[in-house]
Amino acid sequence: MKTPHAHTLSDFDFHLPPELVAQHPAAIRSAARLLDGRGQWPVDRVFHELPGLLQPGDLLVFNDTRVIKARLYGEKPTGGAVEALVERILPNHEVLAHLRASKAPKPGGTISFADGAFEAEVLGRAGPDDALFHLRLPADPLALLQQHGHVPLPPYITHEDAAEDIERYQTVFAERPGAVAAPTASLHFDAAVLAALQARGVQRAQVTLHVGAGTFQPVRSENLDEHKMHSEWFEVSQATIDAIAAARARGGRIVAAGTTTLRALESAALGGSLQAGARDTDLFIRPGFAFHVVDLLVTNFHLPKSTLLMLVSAFAGHEQVRALYRHAIESRYRFFSYGDAMLLERQRA
Repeated sequence: MKTPHAHTLSDFDFHLPPELVAQHPAAIRSAARLLDGRGQWPVDRVFHELPGLLQPGDLLVFNDTRVIKARLYGEKPTGGAVEALVERILPNHEVLAHLRASKAPKPGGTISFADGAFEAEVLGRAGPDDALFHLRLPADPLALLQQHGHVPLPPYITHEDAAEDIERYQTVFAERPGAVAAPTASLHFDAAVLAALQARGVQRAQVTLHVGAGTFQPVRSENLDEHKMHSEWFEVSQATIDAIAAARARGGRIVAAGTTTLRALESAALGGSLQAGARDTDLFIRPGFAFHVVDLLVTNFHLPKSTLLMLVSAFAGHEQVRALYRHAIESRYRFFSYGDAMLLERQRA
């Protein structure tokens, strides 16, 4: 009996011409391209065609998280520059943040942000490998970030955030603030597509998963068993679980808008059935994972050697995804957060 191939990091590498990394969104959200990867052969489409590719009675589940202006610029008392990326908001005006500085600030020290607009106290280190800093701010962190923060564009977008990014690095249905990265597959949905979905008889539900900066962290170990996933907070409501059950009962399919939605749903179903509630997930989805909920996935194109590329490979099949990425590169699709999208179907065992 043939032993199944154990995937290593190299299996998820590919060469991407740098000019295919989208630096700005499409002029119109739903004018982005859509690679239909469900069949044996890829089909090139436009995103506004999506409603016609779904069926009446299907349930489309969105992530309703809202991206916060999580990037702050400041300096230490010595004058050294500091860049902070707030990862998570805690009670009592406290946050966990990634800090970039020539020398790490010590507990008990302070950092002055936004040209002296406010100071944060450094309480200590936190998170896996002490990669995060625990800070206390003088007022409500969300209010301070909204006033003084910057849109936390991904590291591969090379321009400073601008007015365009405030609008376009946010979904049209963003509701619950807390993400430091957008659920990017949903950036393509606009009022016209949502209306067409409703007219088509496609139902809607939502989950919340506050996307963390770890979504951009590369996997560094060739042995995937050694990789430790970042943790993200999510919530799946009983109303959404009921909507999924109703869709199943009428023969509809569960369609996840983005990997973050899929990760929330599959995390909530790890016990075999969906459980409502809010908690953290560090679920690492890679080939061999047993999916319980999602049938179709709308997703953007992901970074080489990333956990998100592993997730879509687990969902649609490693060879299928490799072939689709080859086609996308040859056809000059635009990649990553501001890039184009694809529609995938779960491979059946």
